[in-house]
Amino acid sequence: MKHRTLSLTLSIVFAALFSSLGVAQNATTEKEKAQVIELTTESFKQRVMDYEKHPQEWVYAGKRPSIIDFYATWCGPCKQVAPIMAQLANDYAGKIDIYKVDIDKNRELAALFGIQSIPTILFIPNEGLPQKAVGAMPKSSYEEVIKKLLTTP
Repeated sequence: MKHRTLSLTLSIVFAALFSSLGVAQNATTEKEKAQVIELTTESFKQRVMDYEKHPQEWVYAGKRPSIIDFYATWCGPCKQVAPIMAQLANDYAGKIDIYKVDIDKNRELAALFGIQSIPTILFIPNEGLPQKAVGAMPKSSYEEVIKKLLTTP
């Protein structure tokens, strides 16, 4: 009888342990979704806009508003903006997508958007044309724009 009770107790403990691991794994998955996503030229075409298919007009491919941070690894102000973007990605997970584009690795995208100063932030609503901001801003300024993006139909 003791053996059965011990076996049943161990089964319950292992079931609870594996169940909690599944919850932790789901939490990790959610947290991964909340990160700033690095775009390449190809992933930009898939997630944001395929400018080769639509060379004359803006056709947004995203499902929700987004922000794109055009940056370079050597840029001081870009390094200041990066943790703000990470916080915003976490704060607005599931409501807005936040991307980053390394202009040194993706010169075609930088040229397409006329990026001449970095950081340059592109704010993309679900409908309408993107808006561009140049230079680092405080988190509160980004949040103001995000609130407008989220309230615009």
